[in-house]
Amino acid sequence: MSDAPDLVALRARIDELDDRLLDLLDDRARVAEAIGRVKRERAAVTLHDPEREERVLSRLAARQAARGAAAFPAASVRPVFREVMSACLSLEQPIAVGYLGPPGTFTHLAARTAFGLAARYVESSTIGGVFEAVERGRVAVGVVPMENSTEGSVTFTLDGFLEHEVQIRSELVLDVAQCLLASFDDLARVERVYSHPQAIAQCRRWLASNLPQAQIVTTPSTAAAAREAEQDDAGAAIASRLAAELGGLRVIREAIQDRALNATRFVVLAPQDAPPTGDDRTSLVFSTPNERGALRRALDAFEAEGVNLSRIESRPAGDRPWEYVFFTDLDGHRADPAVSAALDRLRGLGGLLRVLGSYPRARRSGG
Repeated sequence: MSDAPDLVALRARIDELDDRLLDLLDDRARVAEAIGRVKRERAAVTLHDPEREERVLSRLAARQAARGAAAFPAASVRPVFREVMSACLSLEQPIAVGYLGPPGTFTHLAARTAFGLAARYVESSTIGGVFEAVERGRVAVGVVPMENSTEGSVTFTLDGFLEHEVQIRSELVLDVAQCLLASFDDLARVERVYSHPQAIAQCRRWLASNLPQAQIVTTPSTAAAAREAEQDDAGAAIASRLAAELGGLRVIREAIQDRALNATRFVVLAPQDAPPTGDDRTSLVFSTPNERGALRRALDAFEAEGVNLSRIESRPAGDRPWEYVFFTDLDGHRADPAVSAALDRLRGLGGLLRVLGSYPRARRSGG
């Protein structure tokens, strides 16, 4: 049966609109090329401007949401324009993005969410390798996991800040849906479960209830777990849906994490942090003299200036046994008068103080 006349006309209209969209994309790409030429003439101006990109994405998403009866979903504006911007940026200068590999990790997914498909992705086998790639200029930026809402901070990332001179340029909060992947569909066949220790910890109760007899095997990453499961006729992996797509595996169970609201905060590493936006976070690490009341005096430095601390935790100082440093997140930018004054007070108490970066507060992205 042939298509009804009205359907034929509607499809012709779709074709016409697609052609117009393609023409507009081509016009945008030409303007992006011109911007790239201007930036290259001004050597002091970076080709990649993530704060400008975020302003554009936020404006477009808000504009669509304000329409009320708009047909195109407001939630789809960001991912669509993220890819448009990524493709246009590749015409100016393809950005090299380091991440904890192999392909298919949640860090890979976070990097793609932040920089789109047109970026050049450079994997590292360790979190420390991402830090080193940024520090040595092998990549423009790097993406690493900072903390998980279920399991807390990623210690390898905290240690990376003690060992490398890099800054946090931005952050991204990604909803993490852990999936059970295998080359088969039958849950009863699973004898071994592979995954990264963080992913295993996030699914501890589910594993105890559904696969109590299975051997748990740790791997360097969730993507590495997917590769192990691909080669094991009785093995499954806890990993992302992206890892299943890349590895040709089946998703035999979805969302197996113990907490429905399971999110990971990722940070983008760069040689410099970001300028103030009015809605910023600052991360720092400090130590105190080993004497009574030292930590209280350090915290009083922030209280005196009215600065809110949103996170503080201790970590071993590395080369000094039984001494500790404190990783802290606070509201505001280091250039804000109150934050600057608090840092001056803290600096005057002695001990280590390193600002790891001031950057725009993240919006949440779906995983």
